[in-house]
This record gives sequence, C-alpha cells and structure tokens, in this order.
Amino acid sequence: MQRVVVNHRGGQCKWGLRVATIAFAWSLLAGGETFAQSPSTFNQDFRLWSPVFMTMKLPSSFLAYMEVQPRFADLDEDGHIDQLLIRPALGYQLTEHLSIWQGYAWVGNYNQRHTPPQSPFFDESRIYQQVLYTRKFESFKIVSRTRLEERWIEHVDGTAVRFRTMLRGQYALPMAPEWALVAADEIFVHLNTVGSRGPEAGFDQNRFFVGINRTFSKYFNMDVGYQNQLLNSRSIPNLANQLNHMILLQFFINI
Repeated sequence: MQRVVVNHRGGQCKWGLRVATIAFAWSLLAGGETFAQSPSTFNQDFRLWSPVFMTMKLPSSFLAYMEVQPRFADLDEDGHIDQLLIRPALGYQLTEHLSIWQGYAWVGNYNQRHTPPQSPFFDESRIYQQVLYTRKFESFKIVSRTRLEERWIEHVDGTAVRFRTMLRGQYALPMAPEWALVAADEIFVHLNTVGSRGPEAGFDQNRFFVGINRTFSKYFNMDVGYQNQLLNSRSIPNLANQLNHMILLQFFINI
C-alpha cells in the first residue's frame, strides 16, 4: 500500500508567500498614494529616526516592553533633535501569535515653530491599548499591530483619540537567511477634534517603509532603510501637506 505524505510546511510556506505578497503590495499602494498631489503642495524635510525596542518575557505569559526613540530633523540644513519618545508597556500573551498591551508614552517635541514668548518645546503624554499579531513561516514573518491612543498635548484642552494600524512583511533571503527584505505601512486617523489648536478628526499621517533586516542572534536584530512619512498639518488647507524623507535605523532586543 502506497503511503501518502502531506507536506504541511510546504502548504504553510505557500500561504505565507501569498500573505507576504499581499502585505507588500498593500504597502506599495499606500505609499504610492503619498505622491497623488503635486510635490509643490508639500513641505519636505530629510530626517533620521533611530528607535530602540526591547521586549522581555515575564512569568505567567506576561510581557514587558520599553522603547526609546530619538528623532532628528532638518538634516539637509543644520540638523537638530525634533522629538524624543519614551514608551513603556505591559503585555499579555494570549496565544502563540496574539498578544494584548497597555502602555504609556511621553513625547518631547523640540525646536518647534513658535512665536515668542512661546517656548520651542512642548510635551505630550499618552496611554494606549494595543493588539499585536505575529506569524512566522519558513521564510516569512508577518506582523500586524493595531493601537488606540489617548493623547494629552501641552497647550491643547481635552483628550485627543487616535487610531493607528500597521502591517509589516519580512522575507528572509534563501542564500543568506540572516538577511531579510522588509516592507511596512502604518496609517493614523484622528477620531475626534480637540479645540482650535489640537488635532482635527480625520486622516493624520501615513508611514511607508522599505529596507533590510539583519538578525545577529535570537536576542538582537536591526532594520535599516527608507521611510516616507506623509503628514496632515491642520495649519495648511490640503489633506496632506508635509512629506518627510527619512533614514530609519531601528534596533530590536528580545530577552
């Protein structure tokens, strides 16, 4: 009697390839929309973001997270720090692929446009809730992150609520599996309008990233690549009016 062998890994790999292809195509589509307007309608800037993300496993399926993210602006001119984010969180691993999180973020905004005697610095505090889905296949990794933020911005009365969702696809190169191609897209939407100086309900921004990932060990890997950030500034009438081109250099530590 002939034995029939079902190759589940092959099926998973093919399914993963389809998902990764869809994720990459969606990222390209969303990123391409940033150029729907004429370049003359945008303010443009060259920037560098260099975040460090650390995730730690705790007993009883709990997780700890810390993020420190300096952001630099105007690199084509004098260059200066633009923002500093500090973002801790506590999570719980519901299943092998799904986790939920509750976190806090402090955002310092430096060297901002201002009219004296106003300060060029203002800060923001946030709390956020997050759902994270991660799925690994033979050569692919898919990450989906959905986050709801409640924001308290200095000089703005009230609580601004923002929804954001990110999809990331990562493909390990067969000839060098420690290297991977990465594409990601994240869209942000304000859910309410807060005063005359705060966020306005509707589209806030889109971030599109393409780059490479290098895995050094099971504890440490990093991304380097290009990120396109399309912003909707309330002070200018167009839907999207700030276009930032940036080098994104990010480090991932898993303990």
